[in-house]
Amino acid sequence: MAAAVADSAVKTAVKRKRQENGDTGKKRRKSGSGGDGDDDDLKTHIQKLEAEIQESRKHYNNIATLAELAQKHDENPKAAIAASEALCRIFIRLLAAGNLVKRKDASERDATVTSWLRDRLADYRKALLAMFRSKKVAFDALMLAMALLKAEAQHLGDRQDAVFPRYFFSDIVATLIESPVDQLREHFSENFIDQYDDIRFYTFEALKTYLTDREHSVDEDTRSVVFEMLISMEDVPESNDDLEDFYIEPPQKKKHPLRSLSQHKKQAQEAWLALFHLGLSKEQRKKVLEAMATSIAPWFTQPELLMDFLTDCYNSGGSISLLALSGVFYLIQERNLDYPEFFTKLYSLLDADILHSKHRSRFFRLLDTFLGSSHLPAVMVASFIKRLARLALNAPPSAIVVIVPWFYNLFKKHPLTTFMMHRVPRTKEEKELIESEGVEDPFLPDEKDPMETHAIDSCLWEIVQLQSHYHPNVATIAKIISEQFTKQAYSLEDFLDHSYGSLLEAEMSKEVKKPPVVEYMIPKKIFTKAAPDSEEKDSLLVSLWDFGSS
Repeated sequence: MAAAVADSAVKTAVKRKRQENGDTGKKRRKSGSGGDGDDDDLKTHIQKLEAEIQESRKHYNNIATLAELAQKHDENPKAAIAASEALCRIFIRLLAAGNLVKRKDASERDATVTSWLRDRLADYRKALLAMFRSKKVAFDALMLAMALLKAEAQHLGDRQDAVFPRYFFSDIVATLIESPVDQLREHFSENFIDQYDDIRFYTFEALKTYLTDREHSVDEDTRSVVFEMLISMEDVPESNDDLEDFYIEPPQKKKHPLRSLSQHKKQAQEAWLALFHLGLSKEQRKKVLEAMATSIAPWFTQPELLMDFLTDCYNSGGSISLLALSGVFYLIQERNLDYPEFFTKLYSLLDADILHSKHRSRFFRLLDTFLGSSHLPAVMVASFIKRLARLALNAPPSAIVVIVPWFYNLFKKHPLTTFMMHRVPRTKEEKELIESEGVEDPFLPDEKDPMETHAIDSCLWEIVQLQSHYHPNVATIAKIISEQFTKQAYSLEDFLDHSYGSLLEAEMSKEVKKPPVVEYMIPKKIFTKAAPDSEEKDSLLVSLWDFGSS
């Protein structure tokens, strides 16, 4: 029975790896070279050593011989893998038979043998982990290590329930982090972390342990590796019932940490906090902020612990502030974060750069959410409208076609701001002042507080200017502010994610209802007059200018 389990475990690991590499499993033809003959002889020798171990305990020394072959993966990768596969089968059989468990009633000789076997098992683990650094054998070594891990969990203990071998798994994760084979970490994530809830749980735990134990020695490259591993674990279970896929079956008791979603989130939270404690680069902070509301904050049992990180990012300015918006709003909405200067800071983000940013669409989606409440002061809403109207004068067409429909929606939600659309002088003195001296816009563009800009006393003369915009789509859409507001609201999604090219393509694809008048006859003479006796007429250029000599 133990032999069947061992063979099945190793064959599964090797078959899985071969399928990923596109190996069909067909035997290669012999080329007749001496190298192939040597490989066949070595393979036969390894099989013989394995068979002898299975036959009798007196051949246990063959384990040391196979371990030596496994350690020489740089010299002979094929022999190292063959020896490693044999050792995996051997140790799984020994584990299943209970030969590596220390027993109280065992004789001194049996205790010595058990201790020796455990030492050889430790050597084998080290040999597998060393292979993680070689591109030729790393993937096979990982599959064998995980197969051995599963066998240890099931058989290396005194309880009936499997006990996850944290010590070995922590070594696997640590070696993966330090491995120069980047694809190995992707392979581990795709085939284990994304597939099994318990592997993800203990990976969070191992990453946290790794960072805290090496707090003063973790360099920037290592932080980047840990960051990529953490951010790839984005699928957050919704309830305890979703925790059902286990690589190693956990104990049956319902209160076991592996069956508790809150415990899974706690491990994720501690891993992320350990990484934040070491500091992140600017690019890493951007990636964290982009995924904050969807796949990082939901992992936290106490999202308020992200408050300091998010507020620091929000106060830093530039694109970092823009990306921190969704995270801060998540805490305000979900955890009642008190941020009294939120709208003042949001107003400060409205600058020329925001309309040219690649995150513009995301910003407008959030801005529409933030100012969507009809309970906001009209004075403050007017400041946002006026500020964006002023910026629209120098904005790209793809940004203006979003701003104007958004204004329309705000006017519908906040009727008091509609006075900005058409402000008529009421007294005779006002009319005379406008005719003689003109009028100064009361809007204060340099005022930082949106409640003190006097935008509500201004008007949207900027929109009138946009109605004469060089781009026909912009000029057309700007005119909706001057027409009757018969439409309930515009869907911003219809205007977001446009570029100059997409607007031009839309304009070119329009059906021409009335073709323009063009001159279809090409004149033979452009700069000189036509001959008197010919029917040809002078060109327009000749009739307007005299090109004759004076």
